[in-house]
Amino acid sequence: MRITRVQSHVLQYDLPEELGYSQQYYARRTAHLVEVSTDEGITGWGECFGPGPIAVANKGIVEGVIQPMVIGLDPLHRDAIWHKVYNLMRDHGQKGMPMQALSGVDIALWDIAGQIMGQPIHALVGGAHRDSVPAYGYGMMLKRESVADHVARFQDEAAAILDMGFTATKMKTGLGPEADVKLCAAVARGVEGKGRFMVDANHCYTTSDAFYVGRALDEMGAYWFEEPVAPEDLDGYRELRSGLKVNISGGEAEFGRWGWRQILENRGLDIAQPEVCALGGITEYQRVLALCHAHFTPVINHVWGSAIAVTTNLHLLAAMPPLPGGLHPWEPMLEFDTTHNSFRDELLTEPLDIQGQVARKQGRVAIPQKPGLGVVPDPEVIARFKVA
Repeated sequence: MRITRVQSHVLQYDLPEELGYSQQYYARRTAHLVEVSTDEGITGWGECFGPGPIAVANKGIVEGVIQPMVIGLDPLHRDAIWHKVYNLMRDHGQKGMPMQALSGVDIALWDIAGQIMGQPIHALVGGAHRDSVPAYGYGMMLKRESVADHVARFQDEAAAILDMGFTATKMKTGLGPEADVKLCAAVARGVEGKGRFMVDANHCYTTSDAFYVGRALDEMGAYWFEEPVAPEDLDGYRELRSGLKVNISGGEAEFGRWGWRQILENRGLDIAQPEVCALGGITEYQRVLALCHAHFTPVINHVWGSAIAVTTNLHLLAAMPPLPGGLHPWEPMLEFDTTHNSFRDELLTEPLDIQGQVARKQGRVAIPQKPGLGVVPDPEVIARFKVA
């Protein structure tokens, strides 16, 4: 069997309402799917992290840079392909968009391997430790409204997400430290007696401002404080972790085992959040997971994108060994975006129905059992939303 084509599908649509986080407001949702074809008719699907113009630029890397490197190769030789592509791109992109592009191709190769072997991906990476995982719902996005309106909306939305059945919920901050503490207090009120809440700053604070917000979160009992400072600020992460009670999480903006080695040796994270669609795909994710566990750092994957990204992460969460183990081991959670996402809810011929599962199964989501990813995108949906 040989690879005959590597094709990108950049999908996009206008959201029903504008959403925001600490860095920007956005009115469109984008997904970047990768389709790898073979001479025996087996097709694999993957996904590259990165919205909007990033997705369009990554399409050029997938089709114009990576495709010529892999045409004619055996798709089962995933590790050899990974290293060939990485080594040839190394001088131009050890991080960032080239790694995002490689991630989508690599995930598609794992999908092909599973189909060839008649096994789901979680079986290929070592076997499932669980047949379902709990899910947390994030929402509470920023809008162009007053702080008072944010406070009222966040409190109601936090309660509503837990009422859907999710085991925890995550909010955004980014209005400024004092206003953000008010938002966090509102969410704490909304979840009281219902479950846990987490805070995602998307690296908008200086270290001193992060301490201001973090000390308030200590008192509120937040579960984790995500990306409080810039991902490059390893000293800031270490200082925050040593000075706050709330768990410090991050890592979605890191790429490959070498970058992750620096983060973990720095001891700045309580919870690691690798993004498989960005860091180098499943092949590299396994190395990063091993590094995290070697440093006794629990992992809760960052998940953003279409149903392909969600499905990939379900397989990886199933195969994640318990850390540290025991009768009632600490358990990873699936991150689920509760905002409007047609690329998750409408993309597949057989939808995942995450929200329905959460409501019916006490907040848990079943692991796919069919070969490969175990899902198939609907070509009509791709054609309807494709922009590049």
